[in-house]
Amino acid sequence: MILTLLAALQVAAAPVLVADTLPALTLAEALQRGTGLDPNYVDALGRVGEAEWGRRNAILAFIVPAVDLSMSWDQYSKPVFNFATGQLQQNSAQGTLNFRYEVLSVRKFTELGRSRADQEATEANEVKQRYRAALLIESTFYEVLAESRLLQVADDRARRAEEQLAVARARVLSGATVQTDSLQLLLEFTKARVEQLRTRTLLDVARLELGRRTGSDGPVDAVPLETGVPQQLPLTLDQAVAEALATGPDWMIARASAHAAERHLQGLRGDYLPRLDLAYSRLQFDDHFYPSAYGLSDLTIRITWTLWDLGRRELAIAQATTQRNVADAVSADLMRAARHDVARAYEAFETARAALDLQLTSVVVAQETFRVQQERYKSGAATILDLLDAQVNLTQAQADLVQAAFVARLAWAGLEAILGKRLTPSN
Repeated sequence: MILTLLAALQVAAAPVLVADTLPALTLAEALQRGTGLDPNYVDALGRVGEAEWGRRNAILAFIVPAVDLSMSWDQYSKPVFNFATGQLQQNSAQGTLNFRYEVLSVRKFTELGRSRADQEATEANEVKQRYRAALLIESTFYEVLAESRLLQVADDRARRAEEQLAVARARVLSGATVQTDSLQLLLEFTKARVEQLRTRTLLDVARLELGRRTGSDGPVDAVPLETGVPQQLPLTLDQAVAEALATGPDWMIARASAHAAERHLQGLRGDYLPRLDLAYSRLQFDDHFYPSAYGLSDLTIRITWTLWDLGRRELAIAQATTQRNVADAVSADLMRAARHDVARAYEAFETARAALDLQLTSVVVAQETFRVQQERYKSGAATILDLLDAQVNLTQAQADLVQAAFVARLAWAGLEAILGKRLTPSN
């Protein structure tokens, strides 16, 4: 009966996906391929291009006038007088060339500062979204590695249970122990096989998710990292806080948004002052293209001073003031929260690193305990329950070690996302 159950379990544990047949990516390759596929990053990158054009427009407003050219041709049902030719004709052609230049306007200057602030905000948001996308990719990459390692742990558990089952059967046949020992170990072997199936399923799902994030239609495996979890961060907490305040994406966005809101408000207040414009037009009339029978030029110097527009200007200023106050409050709040936010991510890694060291010790202790209990059981000095407890403790310690490494690497990547910079090159 036992042999039959073992054969059935071996068949049930057949792998669904073979890792050797899957494409595999390093972490650097996954980040390179996957970051540009994230919709939020694509949107942020497009916003950078829009902001750059906004900046160019603000600069060109000081140098180049607005120019437009229009041409029209009309045909009438009856001949009409064409003043360009002085005859009755059914055709009429007109060409217009306009130049407009804003000579003096407060908003023209404030728009220059606002466009620069918008550009800084969009560039910082691009960095923020790039590291957020990278964090998702790294999380999936580490999950594949963790599930692969957990599958090895499950395989080791099943192997140990199978070896112990063989020993128990031999002891039962020799009369050194009772048959329930074999049944207990068969139950442990069954649990190990079920855990193998569960872990393999999670691994397959993680590989599919990694494939999705790196632009593949199928599963993708993760190449094991060449280095382990770093022992310590390359900067102190105070340095990390200073780095976040100086170049952290969230803080740069907040400062730039507050500056843009202030410049926008100044531009609206500038509408209380007059505006000086210069315009030039050239009109050509004829009955065919290019119209040249009659031409007329017009040079206009216009001073515009809006004294009252039914309160629309005042409403816009009130709304812009509220937006400026909110942006200032957000910026100030982020500045005050800098140490809290950075310290939370910083200490998360330090704690995870300490937990990882603790789990390394736990695995060594569990391995030695299992070895001792295994020898004691073979000699009849320990019961099957003692051996099973040692087996379960070893498996749990190994699984906890894998999870601790996973958490530590995620904590490192989370701090990088906050700072907006790589602390070490990607493996």
